[in-house]
Amino acid sequence: MIEIKTPSEIAVMREAGRIIAEIHREIAKMMRPGLTTMEINEFAETYMRERNAIPAQIGYHGYPYATCASVNDVVCHGMPSKYALKEGDIVTIDMVVTLDGMNADSAWSYAVGEISPEAKRLMEVTHESMFKGIEKAVVGNRIGDVSNAIQVYAEGEGFSVVRDFIGHGIGRSMHEGPEVPHYGPAGRGPRIREGMVFTIEPMINIGKYHCKVDEDGWTARTVDGSLSCQYEHTLAITADGPQLLTVL
Repeated sequence: MIEIKTPSEIAVMREAGRIIAEIHREIAKMMRPGLTTMEINEFAETYMRERNAIPAQIGYHGYPYATCASVNDVVCHGMPSKYALKEGDIVTIDMVVTLDGMNADSAWSYAVGEISPEAKRLMEVTHESMFKGIEKAVVGNRIGDVSNAIQVYAEGEGFSVVRDFIGHGIGRSMHEGPEVPHYGPAGRGPRIREGMVFTIEPMINIGKYHCKVDEDGWTARTVDGSLSCQYEHTLAITADGPQLLTVL
């Protein structure tokens, strides 16, 4: 079911999104070799709670942390740990914040020190592919138009698009309708309407798009060990175009 959000609900989601954007801004300042992904997680959780926000991921299907921290070949849902980031790593930090009963969700990828030209290009293409999708998130288009724009751009740049994990509607629940794939034909899927709120969060790989999940039941990796990258925004659909809710 796709729930249309009221202006007041969207306003609360924008405040939740602003908290996430502030955390990502601070993580960017912290990022360095030697920083552990658990230190990032603890910082994010503390920041949320100090602002009377709830780290929504804690307890979700038993997940124990406020963030996901996905390093190098981890596509998504990597668990924070004592792993110390190394020069040349790339890491995606993903988080969901609940504020006054409404959720916002955003993921950003970070370079740790100097990274390879290949990794840098992956990050650039992933970031741009997200915005290619956002450009198509307008009233009257279909979800498939968003999906197709991402796939055409990313594959045209020589990368692959993950199929196993997709974007989603969001509001009072972390995951609502519609489902938002990052691949597929244009002109299909639900019609985009004013008041819809959903995430666009492409996961782009250097190698094959296929994933495998570790024994922990959460950590998804590329099957060939190639690098993966993700960026994500929550956006609200308005008559004037998409509005990003997870920005400062």
